[in-house]
Amino acid sequence: MGEMLNYEPTEAQFGVFWKYLMQPGVTDVDYNGKELWITDLKRGRYRAKERLSEQFISAFTHNISNCVNKQFNNANKILEADTRELRISIIHDSVAASGISICIRKSPCIVRCSIRRLLAEGYCPECVLHLLMNCVRAGMNFVFGGEPGAGKTESAKFFMQFIPREERVITIEDSLEIHYADINPGADAVELRVGAGFTYTDAIKASLRQNPKWLVLSEARSVEVTSLLEQWSTGVSGFTTIHLDDVRKLPDRIQNMMSDTRDAERMENRIYRYVNVGILIRCLKLADGRLKRYIDQLCFYSREGRQNRIHMVIEDGELASKELPPEIAKRLAQAGIADPFCCVDWEKYIREGK
Repeated sequence: MGEMLNYEPTEAQFGVFWKYLMQPGVTDVDYNGKELWITDLKRGRYRAKERLSEQFISAFTHNISNCVNKQFNNANKILEADTRELRISIIHDSVAASGISICIRKSPCIVRCSIRRLLAEGYCPECVLHLLMNCVRAGMNFVFGGEPGAGKTESAKFFMQFIPREERVITIEDSLEIHYADINPGADAVELRVGAGFTYTDAIKASLRQNPKWLVLSEARSVEVTSLLEQWSTGVSGFTTIHLDDVRKLPDRIQNMMSDTRDAERMENRIYRYVNVGILIRCLKLADGRLKRYIDQLCFYSREGRQNRIHMVIEDGELASKELPPEIAKRLAQAGIADPFCCVDWEKYIREGK
């Protein structure tokens, strides 16, 4: 996790990186020691024409290290820093044989997705968007899975728009990417940033005394998932993301991250009881080079009687079933939702540009 830069980035400081970072569709700017590579939402990943001089790279890394008061040399090989919208990671050429490696990830204070755009791009069937909005209204717990760069965080940011403004949301991140308060002005939001002396587990436990209705963990990576499930078990709702390639593997993936595996069966039961919605985001490169992101899998996890079950709604990007688990249908009904596949505020959300 990086230190926050003590200034707002400018073209003079970021040089050739700047013109790419200012392009709305660009999500990543990467330098491998020789070449500059750009990731764009529409164009996909491509190599830039510019050749960067050693003088520029040296000046850039020196400037970043000074601003965060961190040394960057043979003894300190990793340099990380954040701005409000950028996450910067640099690896020293003493361990990067190809030369200094620089990765800049852009996470702007906007929601890149909208209802109209998702429908136009075939993100998922319209009825599924209705269903997921209703699941937010019913206060269900979401896990967004996928490979790095698939669009997990952007999908979470989109669906978080439908949380009622009066319900307190606490976000927990190491690099600030969700920007919930900026994206949802007027909402009751607390944004926590973990770092030295304040771990994910510390933040999750501290959140319980802050009256949250929603607890959002930017990414579940390790033992903090145990604390997250504990909070969700108290009735707090939430979102998180995780690296995953199949929603059916999620329970095992979470179990492997838990600190206490002595009672594997009990842990497994908790996962099926307190994780409600599993979504797998897929990113494909089309023949024309453009990237297509879509919901490849959608499922509900439930514990019915003494059985743990996974109910697939979307499989391989196609609607597989509209049948919902009894417990999920019950929660939707308790939230006053008569038809799970029809969001009553749909037209209002579209007018608002969501």
